Amino acid sequence: MEEVPDLIACEGCDAIYPRAQLRPHEAASCRRCGTPLARYWGRMHERMLPLTVACLILFFIANAFPIVRIELRGLHSETTLVGAVLTLAREGMSEVGLLVLLTTLLFPLVQLCVLLYLLLPITLRNQPPLGFAILVRAMQAMRPWGMIEVFLLGVLVAIVKLSGMAHVIPGAALWSFVGLTVLLTAVLSFEPQAFWRLTFGRKGEARP
Repeated sequence: MEEVPDLIACEGCDAIYPRAQLRPHEAASCRRCGTPLARYWGRMHERMLPLTVACLILFFIANAFPIVRIELRGLHSETTLVGAVLTLAREGMSEVGLLVLLTTLLFPLVQLCVLLYLLLPITLRNQPPLGFAILVRAMQAMRPWGMIEVFLLGVLVAIVKLSGMAHVIPGAALWSFVGLTVLLTAVLSFEPQAFWRLTFGRKGEARP
């Protein structure tokens, strides 16, 4: 039986190329439009597993403890992310509260849990878990909706503005959000499409 050539399609212009064998630190781009086609992942998924676990630990701390403590004229106030969402709902801003809940809590948590669920069997047994295809596509769909870094930026701006009127003490959750943002940048650089090549394709390649 004649072997079917292994081809790769550009997501930007639909140009077709034969899939190249990539070496460490190499990446392939479309000659026509410059869209990234593939990159060498190697055993990066093994490094992603401890980073994902660290993200989940920081995520728990960030949501279990107060973000900041505000002291003014002998009075103080502090709240968690969930408490801030409930406050928005009580103040008649349910839509804003729901958006904050989805983009800073639900979507990032689901994405990290799915990533952990995918990485464990692939790293330990080199086998895809149940629901592999659906979960990889779900991760790809959720990527634009995780906005922890936007939330953190808003909190930092608010702290700067409030510091001139009250004594603002950063809480454990704020530092956890900072660490979580840094780790998420590394973890989410591992594109969901790479799971296909790691599981079903040749070593060191990524599926478009």
